[in-house]
Amino acid sequence: MSNRQRQRASSQSPRTNAPPRIPEPSGLAAPPNPRRIPLYVGLAVLGAAVGLAGTLVQAALFPGGLLLALAGSAGLFYGGRVLTRTQLGALVPAVGWFLAVIVLLGGRPEGDYVFGEEIGLALFMLGGMAVAVICATMSRLPYSANDPGRSGT
Repeated sequence: MSNRQRQRASSQSPRTNAPPRIPEPSGLAAPPNPRRIPLYVGLAVLGAAVGLAGTLVQAALFPGGLLLALAGSAGLFYGGRVLTRTQLGALVPAVGWFLAVIVLLGGRPEGDYVFGEEIGLALFMLGGMAVAVICATMSRLPYSANDPGRSGT
């Protein structure tokens, strides 16, 4: 084997004395970006507001109001996911939504509560939680053609 062939073979082989690289955590294990914390707080407050509005709408206009309330919740959860490009972007408004709905379940001292029908309550709670899980566990987000990070454009 000539000297040139040895150099070529050694340059193509992996380095054995290199220190191992530790992969950076991703997803929910990654440390939160401090610049996004006000955005997450705003999403949580918006989630609570959508939960309150959805509770009132679904109780007042049962079949159509339930669909409208779930569509509003889905829009908020998906919008948070797209806005932040993280799973936490969908989970934070879902937590705000869930806390608002749980508080409204407590009732009032007079004995009545906000939800009108039990079937509406069950469908609103289960549907909202299902939408939150779907938005949070989406594998990847669609990117626009104008996105500079996209290869091949």
